[in-house]
Amino acid sequence: MVEQLLAKPFLGLNYQEKLEVKRLGPHQPDLKLKQSSKDRGLQWHGMKKKKWLCGSASRKTLFCFPCLLFGGELSWTQMGVNDLKHLSEKIKKHESCKCHLDNSIKLAMFGSVNVATQLDESYRVGIRKHNEEVDKNRYILSKLIDCVCFCGAFELALHGHDETESSLNPGVFRGLVDLVSSIDSAMEKHVKSATVFKGTSKTIQNELPDCMLDVIRDFIIQQLRNTEYVAIQADNTTDVSTKCQSVLVYQYIDGNGKIVERFYTNKRLLCRTLLDQLNIVFPEHCEKQKLIAQSYDGASVMRGESGGVQRKVRDKYPNAHYVYCYAHQLNLIMEQGFPAFFSLSPKRTWVLEAIVARRLPRGAATRWNFNIQTVNIIYEYQEDLLECFKTIECSTAFESTTIHEARGFIRMLEDISFFLNFFFYNIMPHVGVLYNQLQKLYVERVTTEFVSSINKVREFIEDLGSKLPDESEFPIRRGHRTEIKTLKQVAQEVCNIIIVHAKECFAFTKHLVSAKLLQSDLFERHNQCFPLQTLTDTMQAYPMLNKGRLHTELSVIYGKPEFCGASGAMALFRLFLQNNLQDIFSETVKLLRILITTPMTAVESERCFSTLKRITTFLRNSMNQDRLNALAMLSMEKQLIQEIPDFNKRTIEKFADLKDHRAKFLYK
Repeated sequence: MVEQLLAKPFLGLNYQEKLEVKRLGPHQPDLKLKQSSKDRGLQWHGMKKKKWLCGSASRKTLFCFPCLLFGGELSWTQMGVNDLKHLSEKIKKHESCKCHLDNSIKLAMFGSVNVATQLDESYRVGIRKHNEEVDKNRYILSKLIDCVCFCGAFELALHGHDETESSLNPGVFRGLVDLVSSIDSAMEKHVKSATVFKGTSKTIQNELPDCMLDVIRDFIIQQLRNTEYVAIQADNTTDVSTKCQSVLVYQYIDGNGKIVERFYTNKRLLCRTLLDQLNIVFPEHCEKQKLIAQSYDGASVMRGESGGVQRKVRDKYPNAHYVYCYAHQLNLIMEQGFPAFFSLSPKRTWVLEAIVARRLPRGAATRWNFNIQTVNIIYEYQEDLLECFKTIECSTAFESTTIHEARGFIRMLEDISFFLNFFFYNIMPHVGVLYNQLQKLYVERVTTEFVSSINKVREFIEDLGSKLPDESEFPIRRGHRTEIKTLKQVAQEVCNIIIVHAKECFAFTKHLVSAKLLQSDLFERHNQCFPLQTLTDTMQAYPMLNKGRLHTELSVIYGKPEFCGASGAMALFRLFLQNNLQDIFSETVKLLRILITTPMTAVESERCFSTLKRITTFLRNSMNQDRLNALAMLSMEKQLIQEIPDFNKRTIEKFADLKDHRAKFLYK
């Protein structure tokens, strides 16, 4: 036994072999050990007094069995003891040492009921059962998230008036849960048997949209931090309760090279709160260079050159140039009352078709989208429209509300001031051209052309006078006093206001002179005479660019005829990406990214207000600001939600971390 353990140590044996060694115990052969002395020949015959002793017959030496198994002093584990003269002292000394006691305990405990093993197995069983329950809860929660997404995408109210089991009107969310239960056995079993977490309470219906909002915002922030340049759009409006509503929209190029506008929040955006929101996205100093444009839809309180919000943002984000989104405001000159009146009733539309023989363009759901064609139709069919409204007024087939509205339109059409519609009939085509050209960032050129066109309209007011009715005097309110002016004077004053306003609004767009560098119809001229001054102005606006390399890249581009066919900055940007030229023309691509990211209209913010208005209409009785943000995000960013990988899983993680739930949602 001893020889085998010396040849193959105990710790190298498997568990069953170790148990067999312990069962056999210490081997104690009859050894005759002699004292190494010439004077005496004493012999030691028995070794059973110490149960821990074992011996080797071949070596005629003694060993400590526990230490031989688990390791200890070399004299008791490797060499052995055979000196009888000092044996008693060595035994006493070894028995009292810590190593021998530890090894004796190990030997005594070894092979007994393995408590650690039993505990470990029970722990694994518990973990397995816990994770199986988590799998079921997460599956149910994922289905509930799908139901909330459906309600948010279609702007449906989640809560019902009565959400009891017997209610006939439990709400859209409960109705969707019941529908899913009818086609999903796991969901059906959960709804019928769940006691701790059912998932249909109002608390869950409020918490899930909040978690989904956090997931979407986290994804947007991650995209913002990965993109090179970012622009912000902010706008204010007043809701039905006369409270100020604001939206904040980020514009940037995503990982696929597509320009996107992301709704981020809806709250009253004062300067401090706006800066707080920006600090979330741009926490580091180097990232502050990313913000290259800011737009506030022409709000006078924000656009001040020295004391407005745009100035305070610029102080902290030096590259955040201010862009006045003026174009779509000009499109709001004409109200959409005429299209709205006829679109509300089939009977009204029938009268319109019978008399005018054509429909008016339907007003768009978003306020920014003005249809210039409406102005043309109202001007060209003014007499027919007047007859149409008079027919409705005299008819008994219409309700009193329709008749009263028709009388209002009659007074408007017969009023001398309405003939200004002819004046706008000549102005609005220029507004349309301005709006379309601004999308290509040719700001300086198109602004000059627009002002020139309005000046021409003003100069030819005398010629237009023959087409207008006789000059009549009518009052113009100016504060507390009233001035009497002729129609010609009013038309001239309107032209003056538009010209001054246009110049003022675009005074902040000097940094967009850089668009000239990438204006394809100027490439041939630039090739003959490089625009050094424009390049210098561009470097002052965007110092992060490398002037020398940009100069070289642009010189090459100007000399290549294949680049001259690109219509606009976006087309040129896609050309570089499709041909993998973004590394070769790195500085040019940076400049293109800046120009594309810079917003020229607050279209997205107006879309956001349209959605917020619809949501508030449906849910105003039971909605706070956070819930409005969540539902608005689900409605406006439907496509983004589909692009977020593992959206439901991320939402579940947020929901699980929200607070301590009685149901289990986190794996062990």
